[in-house]
Amino acid sequence: MDVLIVGAGPTGLTLGIDLARRGVDALVVERAEGLFPGSRGKGIQPRTQEVFDDLGVREAIRAAGGPYPARMIWKDGERIGEQPMFDAIEADEGTPYTDPLMVAQWRTQEVLYARLAELGGKVAFGREVTGLEQDADGVTVRCADGTTTRARYVVAADGGRSAVRRALGVGMAGEAVDPAPFLVADVRLTGLDRDHWHTFPRADGTGVGLCPLAGTDDFQVQARLAEGTTPDLSLDGIRALVAAYTHLDAGDVTELRWASDFRPRTGLADRFRADRVFLAGDAAHVHSPAGGQGLNTSVQDAYNLGWKLGAVLRGGAPKALLDTYEEERRANAAAMLDLSTGVHRGEVRRGRSTLQLGLDYRESSLSVETRENPSGVRAGDRAPDGTVSGVRLFDAFRGPHWTLLGAQAPAPGVRALPTAPRSYGPGVFLIRPDGYVGWAGASSEGVEAYLAGVGV
Repeated sequence: MDVLIVGAGPTGLTLGIDLARRGVDALVVERAEGLFPGSRGKGIQPRTQEVFDDLGVREAIRAAGGPYPARMIWKDGERIGEQPMFDAIEADEGTPYTDPLMVAQWRTQEVLYARLAELGGKVAFGREVTGLEQDADGVTVRCADGTTTRARYVVAADGGRSAVRRALGVGMAGEAVDPAPFLVADVRLTGLDRDHWHTFPRADGTGVGLCPLAGTDDFQVQARLAEGTTPDLSLDGIRALVAAYTHLDAGDVTELRWASDFRPRTGLADRFRADRVFLAGDAAHVHSPAGGQGLNTSVQDAYNLGWKLGAVLRGGAPKALLDTYEEERRANAAAMLDLSTGVHRGEVRRGRSTLQLGLDYRESSLSVETRENPSGVRAGDRAPDGTVSGVRLFDAFRGPHWTLLGAQAPAPGVRALPTAPRSYGPGVFLIRPDGYVGWAGASSEGVEAYLAGVGV
């Protein structure tokens, strides 16, 4: 087997899809008996929508959810004001998606799982990984049922309490974001409209939010409780909480579907790679849920790692290409941790900075800028959408290949378009399989050497 992916959350499923379309022999193992049942990470940022477009699931994701409603603030049973959840960002040709989508995590995972199955990928449920050993040729993974699996590479996508990360002895530094306990639950209830995210704050900083989950009949309960409180995750406990903070009666909460409690904290793994094992998603970084960055950063991890594993395993790329995963993604995750903490503490607004469209890899060793005075798009930047000779760029980018704008294809497996849109500025641009500019030059001189270095 080429790759064993531990964990069937959004990270593991996204990586499984990307590897399957590249013809990489991969298996996802999940210790639970089925997919995660809760709504937890429900925000799909615009950059992640672009990733899902490339992976062939964006329309299904859109159908599974919907837009975020405005926040309605309540006090003493009265509506006192409405606020948008996000600053409005105008779409343009280069950035066609600017509005976050709300999709319950369990629905996102259902869509990803269906796409993985469509591509021939598999998930083995009820397989808990307990340990592993590495050697020069691969990794032997041990499971709780006594079985072992051998793979050339392993990717730990098994969450913030990652068994694989602990088995590797990789540390995770972090801090508490908020000393208060939080509760999140999926419920059915009556007595509220589904056109608003209803919030019931108190002067002491505690409060309850009741958010209609787009694409479902459920509401998500979010609560910040008083310090020292032990959250009650039972139906009666949720009913009592809702009755205490809102004008609803306890009986208006008719069903409890899932519940969890947590204390917001950050965590960043000391390393994202230990020889043949990679850490991705919450196994590598843990965020406050504020601002909807955690799931999205995790999907970006998988998207970054997928094409590199495919290039090494199927494309003949040098193994050193895999070193750039940690180089690019650890710095990115650290920046997103600062951002999500800032949103949680009210220091950063939900707007352009939280869309993840402005993230770049300009400092990466894979980003080669050969123009003396570049303007517009630079090597390492996200490649914007646009139209060239009647072809939409996102359509041209879709798939596991590289794309060259402004010159003829220098190698098989590279799609070429005669020019770049004017918005890119002057030059020739080589677009990586994950939608970032890898190389840019005044002419195509040097692009072949760059491609040879990444195995194309």
